[in-house]
Amino acid sequence: MDCLRPEFKDELRKIVGDGNLKDGEALSSIDHGVAPENLGAGVVVLPRTTGEVSAVVKCCVANEVPLVTHGGRTGLVGGAMSRPGELVLSTARLDRILHVSSVERVAVVEAGVTLQALQAAASEHRLETGIDLPSRGSATIGGMASTNAGGIAAFRFGVMRHRILGLEVVLADGSIYSDLTRVVKNAAGYDLKHLFVGAEGTLGIITRVAVKLEPQPLANATVLFGLPSVDAALETVRRGLDAKYGELRAAEAIWNGYFRLTSGHHRWSVTDYSADHPVNLLVSLGGAEEEALQSELGRIYEDLVEDHPDASAVIASSVAQEADLWRLREDTDLIYRKHPGAPSYDVSVPLSEIGTYLDRCLAGLKEVDATFDPFVFGHLADGNLHIVLNAAGREVPGEKARAVETVLYRDIAVIGGSFSAEHGIGLKRVGSLSAISNPVKVALMRRVKDALDASAILNPGKVLRAGKREASL
Repeated sequence: MDCLRPEFKDELRKIVGDGNLKDGEALSSIDHGVAPENLGAGVVVLPRTTGEVSAVVKCCVANEVPLVTHGGRTGLVGGAMSRPGELVLSTARLDRILHVSSVERVAVVEAGVTLQALQAAASEHRLETGIDLPSRGSATIGGMASTNAGGIAAFRFGVMRHRILGLEVVLADGSIYSDLTRVVKNAAGYDLKHLFVGAEGTLGIITRVAVKLEPQPLANATVLFGLPSVDAALETVRRGLDAKYGELRAAEAIWNGYFRLTSGHHRWSVTDYSADHPVNLLVSLGGAEEEALQSELGRIYEDLVEDHPDASAVIASSVAQEADLWRLREDTDLIYRKHPGAPSYDVSVPLSEIGTYLDRCLAGLKEVDATFDPFVFGHLADGNLHIVLNAAGREVPGEKARAVETVLYRDIAVIGGSFSAEHGIGLKRVGSLSAISNPVKVALMRRVKDALDASAILNPGKVLRAGKREASL
């Protein structure tokens, strides 16, 4: 049930059109995404232009209504959750690809364009986005910019912050910051776009993005390695980076528990490939010729078994086989179907520390609950690990959840890692940010928030603890 005045909603309808404000039964046409609480506000407005976004923001300021911006609703930390009395602004109708240049290797898109749509448009020019996510079909470019998304190719092409050349953003007073620069070299004053990348909609609403693109390889080849240890997997990543032919495009690690879950569900098995390997590593190379790439993967395997005789390998020989291998890594929904609301954690660990970190954490989790045997997978080439408990959310109440975080986050900053690699802070990690981060950093973040959103209108309570103004709304 929404708490917004009819007169306020009438004002919004005048801005966006009658059919583009959804409340009551009309909300049933909108997918809430990963959490029903995303639509907790009970009212969603869908502007079509930056001008309409600006007008909606000004209307919210005048009526003191907090605003939560939605992209694809794929976030896992509650950054899109909303409450009665707030308004959800969806970027779904900001879905136009405005510019793609094979000469510039740049695209300019509206915030609601999905990653998959941009990938398809870029591919027509034999280009790619330089960033990829399993949720590519629903994740939006604006949402990815707002969360500074990472993904599979971050070790080579960087995270979203490194892909963005320019932004257009509607600020908390409705004014429009526009800097859609399409060039890499730009030393014209403060690079303000980085304030909004990763801010999760708390400092402004991203409406357009200039994205750097990369040349698309003519061919790809993929192999699944079964390996005895983390060290063997890191050694294999090094061999991929040093490949004599082709370039490493992915190095996705799948620890045994998660591998058994996905391979068992999909009934995947191959002769001479054991399901018992402690670590499975999905490696992709890109280059000019598929046959040569497959030969290179075979050579890497031959070198690998000299040091690790028990290693296994399956090289995909068709597009279908390659898709089967990737499904073993990307079908994370299986976890949440088995364990609804399973608590998930997203950390970055320096490569040299991964083995020690996991050994310590897995033992520590057993001390919290002897039944804990988490699913572990991640982007091994950049040290980003995803750790999902084998327990439903309701089975991990507050005190136990805090004990889990203590195990996973203890000393992570000391070893040079991060407790939030690519999922952001949202609502669920606000306490962790305050507890773990340098207090001067948190204080500076608060000053930036207060300077850019004095009315505390934008995504209240997310990233930072609610200030006095937010608490009174």
